[in-house]
Amino acid sequence: MRKSRAAAARNRAQRAALRTAVKKAHAASSTASDRKAASALLDRAARKGLIHRNAAARRKSRLAKAK
Repeated sequence: MRKSRAAAARNRAQRAALRTAVKKAHAASSTASDRKAASALLDRAARKGLIHRNAAARRKSRLAKAK
């Protein structure tokens, strides 16, 4: 139970950081480094099992298409 609580807290923090980075990359004032950081976080989240790999690919595609 302690381990699952710790993992849930870690996942929550990583998911929040991922959402923040993606929103920052989608913003009108985003830079190439913002988009690159968001893309790297999406890859890492997919590798760790935080989000599905197809969801990560879809989000990366939309990021690339938007700018």
